Amino acid sequence: MSRLVDFFYPLPARRRTAAAVFLWWEERRPAYNLIVGGVGCATVAATTLLLSLPGSFGGGPPLVVLLGTAVVYGLVANLCYCLGPLTELAMYRLWGDDAPRAGPALFRQGLIFSVGLTLFPVALLGLVTVARFFARLLSG
Repeated sequence: MSRLVDFFYPLPARRRTAAAVFLWWEERRPAYNLIVGGVGCATVAATTLLLSLPGSFGGGPPLVVLLGTAVVYGLVANLCYCLGPLTELAMYRLWGDDAPRAGPALFRQGLIFSVGLTLFPVALLGLVTVARFFARLLSG
């Protein structure tokens, strides 16, 4: 449990220099990529399964399209990850010593947002699949 708490509630960067803040964020990037990438793999599997159900959208997109989309999404997610240290440094620049040490909170919020956004296609496709099922059931 302690490692999990340490991961989600780490101490902020000791110093408020750009190098220290970027190093703090870069130490967490592999775990971020592993979590978001794992959720992305589950999303690809779930959407493939939902799209292959009888009466769905014509058998679903080719695997190449899904994997290409996943790669592009991963690149965009990592570009957005760079906003974390930039936001933290902007806060230090604006408010100086009065700025909160926001790195850990920004990291948690960004990770939660990224996981939610990655799972969104499953939720959307799941709702559409259920709606289509009930529409077919009610139509006869």
